[in-house]
Amino acid sequence: MRILLTNDDGYHAPGIQTLCRTLRSQTKHDIIIVAPERQRSATGHSITLFQPLLLTEYNLVGQHKGYAISGTPSDCVKLAIQGALVSKPDLIIAGINLGSNLGTDIFYSGTVSAAMEGVLLGVPALAVSLASYEFRNFEPAATYLAEQLDFIIQHNHNGMLNINIPGKPQAEWRGVKVTRLGKTVYENVFERRVDPHGRTYFWQGGNLAQDLEIDTDLRAIQEDFISITPMHSDLTDFARVETWRQIIASK
Repeated sequence: MRILLTNDDGYHAPGIQTLCRTLRSQTKHDIIIVAPERQRSATGHSITLFQPLLLTEYNLVGQHKGYAISGTPSDCVKLAIQGALVSKPDLIIAGINLGSNLGTDIFYSGTVSAAMEGVLLGVPALAVSLASYEFRNFEPAATYLAEQLDFIIQHNHNGMLNINIPGKPQAEWRGVKVTRLGKTVYENVFERRVDPHGRTYFWQGGNLAQDLEIDTDLRAIQEDFISITPMHSDLTDFARVETWRQIIASK
């Protein structure tokens, strides 16, 4: 099986490099990397239209090449598949991301968007994140994924799974929960400043409020469970479709 690795932390980020090394040593799958050349977190599902995509080639183990791309995570997946940069993969794994991708934060996430781009192009995908910025040992998460990969592939035929792994030693993990997306709400604060040339600029910050209902990904991670959330690309609010059909028909 051909597995394409990508991310939004950059080609040389420890998360993707640890995952690549672990999958190569613990599985028999062909592993290829096509990832942004630099940090591209929070780029969402953006793509590059008005400038060229530059490519840097790296040697991987065996005959495979790895590619660092000047664009976004979604660019990487589109170029890999639609640009025939590599043979079409059987699975895409985006990650391992440094920091969680939980709740409605997934709308900003380059990691999740790269995985979803794969699904849009007909390739099942996983978005994998280590839910911590302080605990930076990616080995337990990569090993868990390698051990469970064939089982996950067997049951994730066409869709996407958003997987968040506790940012703690594996001995402290409490198990696995299948979850729904929680709700993350930022009360944004924009600090206004003026640079030495008299131009106004802003720093964005803010406070975070989280929905910790029992079946959410946010709650699972808070309680040290691995969170697995099945996702799809259809944002249609089906519960309101018929209501709006009736509203328009009666207008």
